[in-house]
Amino acid sequence: MVEYRIDRHSGVATYVQIVQQTKQALRLGMLEPGDKLPTAREVVEATAINPNTVLKAYRELEREGLVEARRGLGTFVRRGLSTTPADSPLRSELDAWAERALASGLDRDDIAALFTAVLEKHFQGEPS
Repeated sequence: MVEYRIDRHSGVATYVQIVQQTKQALRLGMLEPGDKLPTAREVVEATAINPNTVLKAYRELEREGLVEARRGLGTFVRRGLSTTPADSPLRSELDAWAERALASGLDRDDIAALFTAVLEKHFQGEPS
């Protein structure tokens, strides 16, 4: 099950963070079709956010066809976005790279900027 982490200082709307984290879990294969998302109450208890924020995020995911709400049962994944499994060798290489970046003195924002610059170089002109 996905556990949402809300960064109140990121400048990104809370519901958008939930949508993004759900999509990331779908891409990494951590969530698969048929899996149940945490209830709004569970997310509220874990993150101390407004229940309407969770419901807004889930409605957005439903609008995109990624999840479906089943009355009285919860919200379930309809389709995945996974093309690379979470245990991919590429993930291990990226993990090792991040450890080297940290060891060299870079902080999270530095690493994110460096990674984003490399992505931009390789995906110029493609929609994100």
